[in-house]
Amino acid sequence: MNKELLWEMLATPSASGRETELGKKLYGYAGTFSHQVRTDEIGDVVAVLNPDCDFRVLLAGHMDGIALLVTAVTQEGFLRVNRTGGVFAPLYPGHKVQVITERGPLYGSVVFTREMAKKEDLAPKDLYIDIGAKSKEDALAHVSLGDPVIFDTDCRELLNGCVTGRGMDNRTGAFIVMEAVKKAREMGCKVGVYGAATVGEETTMNGAYFVASRVEPALAIAVDVTYTSDYPGVDTAATGDVRVGGGPVLVNNPSCHRKLQRLLRQAAEKQGIAVQTEAATGRTGTDGDVIHKTGKGVPFSLVSIPLRYMHSPAEVGSLADIQGCIDLLAQFLADLDPSLDLTWY
Repeated sequence: MNKELLWEMLATPSASGRETELGKKLYGYAGTFSHQVRTDEIGDVVAVLNPDCDFRVLLAGHMDGIALLVTAVTQEGFLRVNRTGGVFAPLYPGHKVQVITERGPLYGSVVFTREMAKKEDLAPKDLYIDIGAKSKEDALAHVSLGDPVIFDTDCRELLNGCVTGRGMDNRTGAFIVMEAVKKAREMGCKVGVYGAATVGEETTMNGAYFVASRVEPALAIAVDVTYTSDYPGVDTAATGDVRVGGGPVLVNNPSCHRKLQRLLRQAAEKQGIAVQTEAATGRTGTDGDVIHKTGKGVPFSLVSIPLRYMHSPAEVGSLADIQGCIDLLAQFLADLDPSLDLTWY
């Protein structure tokens, strides 16, 4: 595992719609191991193996994250905001943030009052950002409406190989995709592989559509995070029994192709990787939902990374789970036969 790349990805701002900085880094990295690197008009990055092979497999992990969005400025110079993606407003008061401007990051603090702490239905529109501006004019000299606002937190290693940071949803998924493609090449993979770090999943899912409609894959695997049940206050009836450090998660779901599920389990067994299972009743809430309905339809499945405290400033995951996902997917790709028939489950 290239831990240096993982730390750099977790440290790089990549709010949905503003993924360019991270995309450029991944484009450069993909060029060190793939046969071809592609991008498109909205910034998706695709590492390609065996581009001349007609049997094409798409791996997709999105590199964007949730954010607040500057919508207005008060006369006193405080920023008003709204949501970009699944923002939970009560997490924000009193936290340090970065405003991602065209000139670079601008630092601020989310206004906190005791009345805010008592408000049961606090919404993003109730938040104010203090950037130290003296007036509306002063603030607008540095900030533009539409600039994203992200938590200003770092990434740290915890005990037992755990990691905490913001935006592990889903930069860990994009990282896994790149590392799995790299390892699959080392293992002699013969099929066409398209490992995509996609944009926009938290908001529009446009990245998944752009990539899938252009690659036209025979099958696809989405790589994303999933909720765990291994901390206080979580009901396993809602999430399933999923634990950080328990291994990659496969989902039984009406959308996910059962034969692909079996092949993923076989790859895990070959690598000696323990896998976990979750159940879902409908859409997966990942890029896979869009890829599945692209073109004439794409059979897909989902490999998930267990994650605690999703969409918070201090998500927690496991390096062992991340490595397990890389190894499972690389084996899956190396074992694929271009004659694979997915017509029947």
